[in-house]
Order: sequence, then C-alpha cells, then structure tokens
Amino acid sequence: MSLLSTQGLAADSAADLRGVKSWVFDLDNTLYPVENQFMGLVEQRINAYVVRTSGLPADEALVMQKSFLHNYGTSLAGLMTRYQIDPHHFLAEVHDVPLDVLEPDTALRQGLERLEGRRVIFTNGSSVHAHRVLGKLGIDDLFDGVFALEDADLIPKPDPRTFDKMLARFGIDASTACFFEDTPQNLVPAKAIGMTTVLVGPKAFSAEGDFIDYRAAALPPFLTTAILDGDPV
Repeated sequence: MSLLSTQGLAADSAADLRGVKSWVFDLDNTLYPVENQFMGLVEQRINAYVVRTSGLPADEALVMQKSFLHNYGTSLAGLMTRYQIDPHHFLAEVHDVPLDVLEPDTALRQGLERLEGRRVIFTNGSSVHAHRVLGKLGIDDLFDGVFALEDADLIPKPDPRTFDKMLARFGIDASTACFFEDTPQNLVPAKAIGMTTVLVGPKAFSAEGDFIDYRAAALPPFLTTAILDGDPV
C-alpha cells in the first residue's frame, strides 16, 4: 500500500489510513503520554541495575546505559554483551514498578475501537510488563496479541529479524499494516518492509526521515480523526 508521506502535516490534519488491515502498536510512551513519567520509574530501575552490575558511579552508569540504547537498541542487549546477567531476572526487576500514574483514557479506547482488523502490541519490554500496562489502561481486551522481547529471543527492535518474527507470529502482511512508535529509528525497518509508519510523541514533529509517513503528538486524537475504510471522505 502506498501512502503519501506527510512530514509537514499539521497536527490536526486527518491521516488517510484506508487499506490498513493490521494495526501494530509500540507500548511505552506510545499508548500513553510520555508526560506522565511512567517510563522514568523503569529507567531508574534500569540505571540502578547497571550501577550494581558494572560497579560504576550512577552518572557514569547512566552514560553507559544511554550508549547501550544507542548501539544495541535496549539496555538489556548491551548488558548481555558486556556482562554475564540473567535477562529474565533483569526484565522482572526493572519492570516491577507501580502503575499509579497510568489510568484509562476514554479517547484512546474509542480511537482503538474505530480500527477494523487485527490490533497487536510490539514492544521491547517484557510480556508481563505489557499485559500489566494494558490492563491498567483498560484496553487489554482490544488487542489480539502481544509480541514482547521474549518472543523476539531477546533481540530488540529495530533489528529487522525481530520485525520478521512479529509479522510471522500474527500472519500480518506488512503492505497492509500500520505501525505506531515513539522511537524514530524503530520505524526505519518497518518502512523498509512496506508498513505504513506513524511517529508518536514529543519527537513527532522534530524527527526527520522519509521513513515517517504520519506524525502524531498524541495517539488518541490521531486515531479519532484518521480516515479509515468506510469513512466518508
């Protein structure tokens, strides 16, 4: 499916998503706003883990953690490369955070309910974490499945192999799928295999690249106004 790239699209312009049959969503900072600082709680735990594992002071451990994110896609991938750690223990520990700042969003639910076809979660987080977050947001019943880091054999986005595994798991045709993500580099392989891409969140209107089809400061209004199959145009 060929859709017009809208890198200069205004925030209130409606995206033309006619022809999309499968809807693939990143989880953290995509389904909920980054402003609630939920991921900050996770990042604090990750930094503490890096400090304990590396023996570095907190500030140096943070620099190392950010380099892991840049070079490997996740802090876990970097830690596994540099140190002998139990990845499942890491995932359980860093995601064991309170969910108090998350709450159901009626507009998000209504926007998701508009989408005809399969809806799936594609996250670099753990499966347990994904289901906890979806449950707290009150939208777990709207998704047909979760593809978490364990399902990817701990190989995170943006590795193309992980995209292939996700598509195969759910039988998704990339050419009729739309992928929503807050991390620009994770959209590169998605666009390369023919998915329609939507960059969500604070970087939506500052990131550059022809791998971005649509931009959304926040997910609910984007979904609410998108033009879908069967909508009058």
